[in-house]
Amino acid sequence: MVFGAFERMVAWRYLRSRRKEGFISVIAGFSLVGIALGVATLIIVMAVMNGFRQELLGRILGINGHLAVTAIEGELVDYKTIAERIARISGVASATPQVQGQVMVTAKGTATGGLVRGMATEDLQARKLISEKIVGGTLDDFAGDDAVVIGARLAQSLGLTVGDSVTLVSPNSSITVFGSIPRLKAYTIVALFDVGMYEYDSSFIYMPLEAAQIFFELPDQVNAIEVFVNDVEQTTAVRREIHNDIGYGIITRDWQQNNASFFNAIQVERNVMFLILSLIILVAVFNIVSGQIMLVKDKGRDIAILRTMGATSGMVLRIFFLSGASIGVFGTLVGFILGLSFAENIETIRQWLESLSGTNLFVPEVYFLSKLPAVVEMDEVIQIVGMALFFSFLAPIFPAWRAARLDPVEAIRYE
Repeated sequence: MVFGAFERMVAWRYLRSRRKEGFISVIAGFSLVGIALGVATLIIVMAVMNGFRQELLGRILGINGHLAVTAIEGELVDYKTIAERIARISGVASATPQVQGQVMVTAKGTATGGLVRGMATEDLQARKLISEKIVGGTLDDFAGDDAVVIGARLAQSLGLTVGDSVTLVSPNSSITVFGSIPRLKAYTIVALFDVGMYEYDSSFIYMPLEAAQIFFELPDQVNAIEVFVNDVEQTTAVRREIHNDIGYGIITRDWQQNNASFFNAIQVERNVMFLILSLIILVAVFNIVSGQIMLVKDKGRDIAILRTMGATSGMVLRIFFLSGASIGVFGTLVGFILGLSFAENIETIRQWLESLSGTNLFVPEVYFLSKLPAVVEMDEVIQIVGMALFFSFLAPIFPAWRAARLDPVEAIRYE
């Protein structure tokens, strides 16, 4: 649709406020603000949801492997050979033998649940999300049969610090001549870590692989091999290669299976938020329609004069289409700029609001993260802007069509 200079001039004139047309201009202003807020809110919310997903995924996959290899029956006996074969597969970054098990943690009369990860000292030091988040002690002392590294929040809940002793109780009992007795052992805390996720900082315990094998009575065995891949998107392909190379007797589970309900919940929430917030744009679009219909009715005499002066019905249609579509286009542009600016500075804005109100708006224990993340994905931004522009161009079609079909004689007669 090509717009001439005359049509642009008249459309712009109709958008400017006059005293007797003030109510129509107010509707147009609210429509513009509504579309701007709808677009900006969608961009901000989607960026925050993407930030949550990326931050949580990075922490989950920094603590847990992309793949977990276990035996179909029993434990992995020849685990060193299996780990070496997996590490040679294309796309595999590392394969770490582990002993994993749940325990009860007791100290100073307090008890809580915990998850033990037994792994070699060099493997734990290579796990950067742990080794770079040590807040007490050092991993240099992570050796022997009585050393453990625990989360800072777990230590805080038990009133412990580096150098203190903690007792671990296994759910499996030991059989003795006196009957079954609980298997327990005291360990010395040599380091504390804080990865920024409450779930891990309050329950995870690391101990040397040999010590874990002794505690869980798995001599020369492990019950899992954690596999990290170079590209998380290639996890399925690597999983297939592991099965082809190792053969039968193993089970592999990837990060998507282990955290399916968690990430599915995030995806559902993103979709619902997108749908609900899109209604803001739709409400603003309906305001454009109502405002343009009122404008057409108010400008009936002007339309008749334009037609008698030689303006075609197509010119009238383009005038009112342009005046209505301009509201949506300008609103979308303002929302685009506002949304991107807010998303890029959301953490600074949060801190400013907290200092202004004196309240904590983002509790790490609730949201698992220590700061408010936001990741803008341009594909989503293009989708949001495209949707807003589509409705903005769709809204003025009916009012413009009514204006083009208006009979000049009838318009002047009833004016």
